This record gives sequence, C-alpha cells and structure tokens, in this order.
Amino acid sequence: MSATTRTVLVTGAARGIGAGIAEVLAARGFTIVIADVNEDQARETAARLGPEHEGISLDVADSAAVDQAIDALAERAGGLYGVVNNAGINRDAMLHKMTDAQWDQVLAVDLSAVFYVSRAAARHLREARRGRIVNISSASWEGNIGQANYAAAKAGVLGLTFTLSKELARYGVTANAICPGFIETDMTSALPENIYAAQLEKIPLGYAGKPQDVGAAVAYFLSEDASYITGQVLEVGGGYQI
Repeated sequence: MSATTRTVLVTGAARGIGAGIAEVLAARGFTIVIADVNEDQARETAARLGPEHEGISLDVADSAAVDQAIDALAERAGGLYGVVNNAGINRDAMLHKMTDAQWDQVLAVDLSAVFYVSRAAARHLREARRGRIVNISSASWEGNIGQANYAAAKAGVLGLTFTLSKELARYGVTANAICPGFIETDMTSALPENIYAAQLEKIPLGYAGKPQDVGAAVAYFLSEDASYITGQVLEVGGGYQI
C-alpha cells in the first residue's frame, strides 16, 4: 500500500454492515484493510474491492494481537489515516438467564476491543497529528430487552468515544460514533417474519436501512468535510430513535 493513500482499518468487515462500510470507503478513495476473525472471508471481501485493499486475520479482543497488527499495518502502509471500530457480536438472553460467559464475550468484543484498537491507533495518529476514529455503537445503547450485555457495551462505546474526542483533539484527531438502527443484513433477514415486521413498524421511514447507509455516514466522519466535528453521535436508523 502506498504511503500517499488514506489507509483505514475496518474491524469486523468481512460481511454485513462492516462490508458495506468498506465498500463505500473504497469507492471514495480510501485504502481499506479489513480485519476479521474469518481471514478467508476478509480476504475475499477485500479482493472484491480491488487489488489495493487487504484482508487480515485479527481477534480484536486480543490486546497484544491488536497492537501487533496495527503497528505492522502502519509500518507497511507508511502511516494510518484512521480506524473504524465495527466488530461486534450478540449473545442475547434475558437478564436472569444471562451467563457470565455471555456477558464477558460481548463486553470483550463490543467494548474492550474498541478500546484496544483505538489505543493502538492513537499512538500513530497522535504522532502524525491527524486522523479519524469512528466507532459503531447501536440504537440498542438506550436499552433493549434481552440485551443487557449488548446495550451496556454499546453505551460504553459512546462514553469511550466522548473521552477519545477530548484527549485526541489537541493532536488533530477526531473521534465520533454512529448508532445504526435496523439494518438489512444476513442476520436481520433471517428473523421470523412477524419479528421483522414489528421492527419495521418502529421505523418512521418504514423500511430497513442498508449497510451502505452506515458506510456513507462513516465516510462523512472520515472526510475533510468533518474535520471540525468531534465527539458526536450520528443515528442512522430512519428515525428509529425518535
């Protein structure tokens, strides 16, 4: 990858919302590195974007692996423009039935990993005195039945984003968050028809969003047009959170 390109790491981007984000960013001139636990799928997705893009294997819940991957990326790319913390998992259960493992797994991937990636990236972005961090939270940060772990993690992502914005502003680095609503993915498409319909009823615009809708919001936060915007939360949900 050329040192003159704007290299952006997108986590959990082998499929779903992350792949949609990577697709939009690639079309807008960013060089994308897709980091995912599924290396084969990450490479396949990157290959569809073009030869200048890359897919790598990364467990974002492994702090040491994150440090190593981002340091290596910055070295071979000649720098790092930004990171998009998209990786996430669900382990839904009602509170009284939720296990320690379900809680710990979601907090590890959906919150701790955002910290690990942001911390590793910040070391390079501070030195460059420019850069972008975009964190993908969720409309569920306000609370959702059966998602105590997920809601807590996504609310934590917002608090972390606000702190990053305050700490990194003096270095020319911005940090913002996006809260997707009900987005059309393989997971949502597999929902029972009645549950899918119930979700649509909550959306004033009346239809599910696409991963590319989230990608467009990410692209804005990464752009020069957003250079004076930091510590903000953008809801991409067709009015889901009104």
